[in-house]
Amino acid sequence: MNDTQRDERLRPRPRLPAWTSTLTWKATVFITLMCCGLAALLGCLVHGAMTRQTVGSAREKALTRLERTIEAYETGARMPRGEGIDPPGLPPELRALAVGGRRGTVVGTYRGRPVMWAAGPAAHDGAIAVSVDFRAGERTIVELDRAILGSSGLAIGGTLLIGAFVVTRITRRLHLTAQVARRISAGDLDARVADSTRSKDEVAAVSRALDTMAASLQGKLEAEQRFTADVAHELRTPLTGLNAAAELLPPGRPAELVRDRVQAMRSLTEDLLEISRLETRSERLEVDAHDLADLAARTIRASGTDTALEVRGARGSLWVDTDRRRLERILGNLVANAHHHGAAPVTLTVDGRTLTVTDSGPGYPDYLLTTGPQRFRTEGTNKGHGLGLTIAVGQARVLGATLTFRNREAGGAEARVTLPEPAAPGATALPHRRDEPPAPGSSAPPAR
Repeated sequence: MNDTQRDERLRPRPRLPAWTSTLTWKATVFITLMCCGLAALLGCLVHGAMTRQTVGSAREKALTRLERTIEAYETGARMPRGEGIDPPGLPPELRALAVGGRRGTVVGTYRGRPVMWAAGPAAHDGAIAVSVDFRAGERTIVELDRAILGSSGLAIGGTLLIGAFVVTRITRRLHLTAQVARRISAGDLDARVADSTRSKDEVAAVSRALDTMAASLQGKLEAEQRFTADVAHELRTPLTGLNAAAELLPPGRPAELVRDRVQAMRSLTEDLLEISRLETRSERLEVDAHDLADLAARTIRASGTDTALEVRGARGSLWVDTDRRRLERILGNLVANAHHHGAAPVTLTVDGRTLTVTDSGPGYPDYLLTTGPQRFRTEGTNKGHGLGLTIAVGQARVLGATLTFRNREAGGAEARVTLPEPAAPGATALPHRRDEPPAPGSSAPPAR
């Protein structure tokens, strides 16, 4: 492959605007083409029929006049001006036909005006011809063409308006159905299309099918949530007793293993209860002003991990109104996931209203980047239940924050939490505190 062919392949191809792919645009183009084609067909048919009728009438008049002229020529009578043997202006092709012994007619001009010529054979290889004024017939054809064009334009415009109205109603209902489907995908299981029961078309069938699917999905999810919450609640009591019994075991390796497994089951039960509350959207925010640098450092200390803390941005931009407990829960789960499934070094970066947790491990699996965290799903030999990131996503949704996952080009995973902007100016202003903390620098040593 030479350079020219390679450049042609790499050259971006021109693309149509996005709005040309809409159903309204396609329907408009289709209706316009159909109307133009139909108008052209009917116009050609009417024009042809009217032209044949007008030309035929003029031809009959010219032939009748030719008969009278031939009779006058044979009797030696005087013929009118412009008629007779080889009159001036006679079309050559018509004279050749007449010299050959045949009669014929043709539309031509005489003294600058349209006429219908008629000619027949005469003695001494001549042609006797007459002409009939054709201006009225030509004017009739021109006016008919104008009327056809005008009526076609009005018909196309009216059809486009009616078609656009009908198509717009259909596309509006389709857009509503798509919007409801997106709301259901985002977690709003109460969303319904509720299309008119009088509609019996295909769009109404799709809308009713979507409503039925949403109701069925909502029922199944609510049943699953109730089951999860009931199981978690029922497990708490025996686990509490089991934990108390484990504390009574004599010191030793078996007792440590039992206590460790009981603690793991208690943590799993609490996670299931938290997920159940998040899915039922029964959580309420407790918003207050907090310094993100202090909050991040406190989260790292509580995790007991070797995580570096890096602080960027101006001092005033680090104060935000948020729910401290929920944000610490998100960051704690992200840090724990980075240590369990990633590799050191793990860094928690605070940059304005954005907090980023990065590690140097193999990165997130493809399914997580595509569909997000899923409960009880892990890749390879990694231990865990897949609940930590699921809880982080749920808590971020309650905070109104954005939690995104990606794999860095340099290697490792990156989880980024972006807190929502304040509702009013000055919401992030630094509040007055008696125990004012020292100003954070551009970076801080690892917190324990």
